Amino acid sequence: MADGDGKSLQALIDETPNLVDHFYHDTIAPHFRARTSLTAAYIPPAFTNWRDEQRAWRQSAILFDQSHHMPELFLTGPDALRLLTRVGINSFADFPADRAKQLVVCTPRGHVIGDCICYRLGEDSFELVSGMSVLNWVHYQAETGGYDVTIERDAPTPYNPRARRVRYRFQLDGPNAGRIFDDVVEGATPELAFFRTARVRIGGAEVLVLRHGMAGHQGVELSGPYEELDAVRSAILAAGEKYGLVQGGTQAYFSTIFESGWVAYPLPGIYTGEELRGFRQWLPASGWEGNAQLGGSFYSADIEDYYVTPWDLGYDRLLKFDHDFIGRAALEGMAGLPHRRKVTLVWHEEDVLRILASQFGTGPRYKSLEFPVSFYGFPQFDEVRAHDGRLAGLSSHCGYNNNDGVVVSLAMLEEEYASPGTEVTLVWGEPAGGSRKPHVEQHEQVQVRATVYPAPYAKHVRDLKQAALRGVPAR
Repeated sequence: MADGDGKSLQALIDETPNLVDHFYHDTIAPHFRARTSLTAAYIPPAFTNWRDEQRAWRQSAILFDQSHHMPELFLTGPDALRLLTRVGINSFADFPADRAKQLVVCTPRGHVIGDCICYRLGEDSFELVSGMSVLNWVHYQAETGGYDVTIERDAPTPYNPRARRVRYRFQLDGPNAGRIFDDVVEGATPELAFFRTARVRIGGAEVLVLRHGMAGHQGVELSGPYEELDAVRSAILAAGEKYGLVQGGTQAYFSTIFESGWVAYPLPGIYTGEELRGFRQWLPASGWEGNAQLGGSFYSADIEDYYVTPWDLGYDRLLKFDHDFIGRAALEGMAGLPHRRKVTLVWHEEDVLRILASQFGTGPRYKSLEFPVSFYGFPQFDEVRAHDGRLAGLSSHCGYNNNDGVVVSLAMLEEEYASPGTEVTLVWGEPAGGSRKPHVEQHEQVQVRATVYPAPYAKHVRDLKQAALRGVPAR
């Protein structure tokens, strides 16, 4: 799967003296480019304005179009489940065809490669949605592991040679999502527990529905053949009009992670280790993994300092040692050790105002805070310091939540600093005036005080997630 000129990720690594420096200064993440293309050609930044669209997922309902930016992989064949069982840290002991999973995959050393949504469409048929590095890892294992499977890839629209997708995908979310779903479904509405699926009819078309909330609420994900997109969307919008349904643009969509607490797209831990050389030789230098875009105040010359484990991301709840999978031995060895924990950091308002105020006058300019999405690396790592100056952990995605009127970030902190109410300091901005990334302006670093909260931050979202995990249907 190397480039047309034969250049692989391994070749890029071999010819790059400092891989971190390359990723920190000289790359633009494919997801960043895709998001820009989507905004220009397919989905507007906002249908109304992103602040009201954020409010909609708390106060009424919102419809997101996910049809263009996420890669997909269709996996079929008698060995399909055996392959997924081999790569996933999840248990597959109970995985009938009316369910989906958040599939998490790791390297042999226990570092996270990524996560994606895995639908079981039939006995030997699966659909993997999002998580490019996961899809690449599954594809590589299928080709090199002797599995009797067939792979079909469907790239995001900006990179898709067909310029159209195989399937459309919508996310309907918010407190009125259940009522809209009841009204728009033709016939009886199925009772769906968390991550359960069903097939319904909407707008005269068959639709696959997954009980899953992108913004952390009792939402549903809807998908079907791409040519039926307009009919299904029109039916949903008509049914939702009396419930205050609004369409969400890209600005609101990419800020949902602050509500749901999902740490999207960590750096895959695949750049080191002789055991992964074959994978790196298989990957193209021009692909996702060859264009990671590091950013933020944390900088280390060792790429492994950017790797994460399932505990860092809150995926230890999905980790099950009931099957043989890649990375099991390493993760069993880590299980009894201290781990970083995923938390929310709420930035102190006074320090946020100080950053905003620095944009005026002739004084020092701190790194600007773009709203609603403030992170500028993909992935981003900002230093989080304890009161005594020690490194307490790393902050990643950050931005503004209009519902609570706060700037927050998702962070991975050492256990001793991860308790709610702990005060920490985040270093905002890059060293030495900023990197060479073209979208990063010259600036000075500044310290931002922050308070530790759980992730997700909003209590009612945490309560909904707990209810979902207990199997409460979406109504």
